[in-house]
Amino acid sequence: MKVLITGICGFTGSTVATALRDLDSTIKLFGLDNFIRPGSEVNRVALRNLGIAVHHADLRHASDIDALAGSDWVIDAAANPSVLAGVSGVTSSRQLVEHNLVGTINLLEYCKRYRAGFILMSTSRVYSIPQLSGLNVQESGEAYRPVAQQDFPNGVTTNGVSESYSTMPPVSLYGSTKIAAELLALEYGADFDFPVWIDRCGVLAGAGQFGRPDQGIFSYWINAWVRNRLLKYIGFNGKGYQVRDCLHPRDLVSILRRQMDAPSDKNRICNLGGGVANSMSLAQLSTWCAKRFGPREIAADPNPRPFDIPWMVLDTTRAKKEWHWQVGTPLERILDEIAEHAAKHPNWLELSAQ
Repeated sequence: MKVLITGICGFTGSTVATALRDLDSTIKLFGLDNFIRPGSEVNRVALRNLGIAVHHADLRHASDIDALAGSDWVIDAAANPSVLAGVSGVTSSRQLVEHNLVGTINLLEYCKRYRAGFILMSTSRVYSIPQLSGLNVQESGEAYRPVAQQDFPNGVTTNGVSESYSTMPPVSLYGSTKIAAELLALEYGADFDFPVWIDRCGVLAGAGQFGRPDQGIFSYWINAWVRNRLLKYIGFNGKGYQVRDCLHPRDLVSILRRQMDAPSDKNRICNLGGGVANSMSLAQLSTWCAKRFGPREIAADPNPRPFDIPWMVLDTTRAKKEWHWQVGTPLERILDEIAEHAAKHPNWLELSAQ
């Protein structure tokens, strides 16, 4: 079997490639990356040392994709993954759409040509923001938790947000590009007869992640804490109580491998996240950092940012029932891994957070 991984030199792409190679040595892996993200070259060297071919290509350019050899499967791990992309002034809205949607269309044309299966690494940010922002939450142990006795939106419980919850806008420009990519992928698969799986991931984290405040927050927070950089709680009264779940991307590989052999009668869309057990607020992350590295001051800005929500945890019941999937890396181990990497790479933020 031959598998193409896009964004292979990013954190998720490189981690999935390495773990998939370790899981099944019969798979021939190759990948592409446009190296737009600082730090990508580090992963290119490591992948090539493992015998994984890496091509310099840009998904936005159809001619780059046309030049690639055929494959049996495509794992699309390439994206601009920031919820503020296109609205913060760092990237334009057109650039965001070209990266996350036009790039997917070019890949789907590739799958159509070679009858290759397609696995889209999507995101929890496809879920509608207004009702999540309006959840009735309470403060509990430096974190927000949903009040159990309330009228939850359809698809939301204290266990998290399930696949049946609404994806109606607003979801952010980033979320809109991903939900549009999902719909196109499913349509292409149905019309041109190739398998498609949509995996909606929570926050992905681990050693070697390119940490920035708007993406890779766990890595950024720990690295910035160690280097005594300014850290700030934004919105939600400046307390840092907003909660996200966390998943190591190597835990995706078992289900990715099963999807490549799966029958067509399974649900095409699946949540993959850390769940309640692997969730944490920024304030709780600060408490963890203070115990490990020593205390420090955290600035506060109570003004809300666009698209922020108090509690976002994925309900992975479908993945557990249909795929017998479970989280393999507990949150504490993920944090330890990031901290150990930070100690070994004192210039990591300078390298990767531009």
